[in-house]
Amino acid sequence: MRALRLALLALAALVFGPLSASAQIDRLPKVHARLVGEGSEIAPGGKLAVAFEQKIRPGWHTYWQNPGEAGAPTALAWQLPPGWSADAIAWPYPKHLPVGPLMDYGYEGQVWLLTAVHAPADAAPGTRVTLRATGSWLVCKEVCVPEDGAVELPLTVAANPAPPSSAIKAAFAAARAKLPQASPWPMVYAATPDRLDLYLRAPALAAARPAKADFFPLTEGQIRGAEPQTLGLAKDGIVLRLAPVAKFAANAAHPPLSGVLVLTSKDGSVQALEVKASPGAVPPARFDGTTTRAGFGLLLALLFAFAGGLILNLMPCVLPILAMKAVALSSAAGAHPRQTAREGFAYSAGAILSMMALGGLLVALRAGGEAIGWGFQLQQPVVVAGFALLMFAVGLNLSGVFEIAGLAAGEGLTRKGGTAGAFFTGVLAVAVAAPCTAPFMAAALGFALTQPAAIALAVFLALGLGFAAPFALIGISPRLLRVLPRPGAWMLRLRQLLAFPMYGAAVWLVWVLAQQAGANAVLAVLAAMVALALAAWLWNAGRNASSRWRLATTVLALAAFVLTLLGLGAVQKLGTVTQTAQAATQTAHLPSQPYTAARLAGLREQNRAVFVNATAAWCITCLVNEQVAFSDSAVQAAFAQHNVAYLVADWTNRNPEITRLLETYQRSGVPLYLYFAPGATTAKILPQILTPGELTAAITSAH
Repeated sequence: MRALRLALLALAALVFGPLSASAQIDRLPKVHARLVGEGSEIAPGGKLAVAFEQKIRPGWHTYWQNPGEAGAPTALAWQLPPGWSADAIAWPYPKHLPVGPLMDYGYEGQVWLLTAVHAPADAAPGTRVTLRATGSWLVCKEVCVPEDGAVELPLTVAANPAPPSSAIKAAFAAARAKLPQASPWPMVYAATPDRLDLYLRAPALAAARPAKADFFPLTEGQIRGAEPQTLGLAKDGIVLRLAPVAKFAANAAHPPLSGVLVLTSKDGSVQALEVKASPGAVPPARFDGTTTRAGFGLLLALLFAFAGGLILNLMPCVLPILAMKAVALSSAAGAHPRQTAREGFAYSAGAILSMMALGGLLVALRAGGEAIGWGFQLQQPVVVAGFALLMFAVGLNLSGVFEIAGLAAGEGLTRKGGTAGAFFTGVLAVAVAAPCTAPFMAAALGFALTQPAAIALAVFLALGLGFAAPFALIGISPRLLRVLPRPGAWMLRLRQLLAFPMYGAAVWLVWVLAQQAGANAVLAVLAAMVALALAAWLWNAGRNASSRWRLATTVLALAAFVLTLLGLGAVQKLGTVTQTAQAATQTAHLPSQPYTAARLAGLREQNRAVFVNATAAWCITCLVNEQVAFSDSAVQAAFAQHNVAYLVADWTNRNPEITRLLETYQRSGVPLYLYFAPGATTAKILPQILTPGELTAAITSAH
């Protein structure tokens, strides 16, 4: 049947093609193909990921492994040296390509078809080889053109292959993110002559309300591709209504339904799942697309975000910044009330705009396919090192090692730069608040990241408003500062005292870096701190030096600052994390295992109680709970008495599987605590701020 359709398409192209307005033959290639290796070296007996890249001319498309009702998939024929081999193509999820009354499945723009090549065990290190292949594909627009091309990839056999560049590593990660994954939820289908309902039993997915679902069958003859696919909500999951092919629906053998299901969240992020569904009971579903209580959900999310932002001011890293600014405002409130009001509003503007910028970046990255959440920036070792240097620099400033307008507490209040200093203090406060998650924040941000961009940004705006509220009130009424003691010598002492929490925050971030990138990265950032302290001291000394020495100290200060940047560069190179190092960051109070979805499913199949702790080394709330709740002897006794399996989902570094766990429970960041009682169908979600009593009660009450 497909051959007949292809013949008809070709005949139509021959008959009607010459009658087109252009009447010109376009002999230029429609697809540019090449091979891209995830590295330029391969170990003897090792394997290397390789991408067959197709850059497709705008308006044209190539085809998926099941091309649909017309078309042909891309094929790759290898010509490899003796002993070498290549895997089959791993196909990324496609898109629907309607062509008149037909429906095809394929790709537009640029696509990477991933595979892997294997070197023989006796390949000699130092040998240069060239891998060759011939790709063939059908590319279509109004007409279809078969094309092919020879591609090659030079490689070197090396005993210890060099790691890929960061750009290549990111490109392959993005390509792998488009590969369908095994579904964490069971699937069944029910077929009648006029409809086929595919059911995913996933209460959390139903609560998240995906914006869209698209099914792509692996074989032709199961569904009518050109018919609409309608997403509905059932009590405990979602249902995708399809139009079956009559022969498939009437098959008494009830064959399995196989393919790929592509779920699109309300924020635009995409997850592709493998479908292997057998016939089964499908509950009633609502297909009207209504979103009852949507307005109430948004209002509640805005209130939670505002409350969470307000509480965020009390977090350990943020409090010194706020106290420093409050002291500065207090020192000038009496003499300069208008300037004090401007300072309060400027601080609020800096905090709100930077919170919106952080939220916008998070939404944009997730829309681009990144599996990230709140605190994502601290999953990069070089960013953690940068924050450690920032905290250290603020501490030096508070200790009086150097003065820069805008960082010095109160120095700029009576000068022109005071408003700018207040603005950037607000930006700094948001930066240091990033590792923290306050009560109410998790639910609000979890809701935000399942919504369209405009709603998500509204939630981040509410979060920023709550965070900035104390200083916004000062801007409205500077009289509120009268509750503080009168300015005096105590302010200098307080400022110096506030340096020590900043040093403590820097030490904590260095510890986080040790978990992420190891001892060499710690050495690099400590060397950078020494260079930064020297640069700050030289800069300050130069301000008070004679003109002859001012230039020399400035040059030396800049040289020391360059050494600081070189230290950061070294951290970037050392940012590869081993799983062993990552697992070592977590609790030693309870016997634990690393979290995986498969391990959780296996333990639940054994009818065993399971506690999942989604945490990160940079999460302050997580660390406090670790010391307060999980280290309690009564808690440890309850875990042992009820044979509770303890799974640690360590999100210190990026982990898409843990990100999916968070999204399942509508959370955008850690901590998240889940308790699965024996035989329970759903998890009990515990509060973010844990006490030993709450933790013990959650375990014992379910037995």
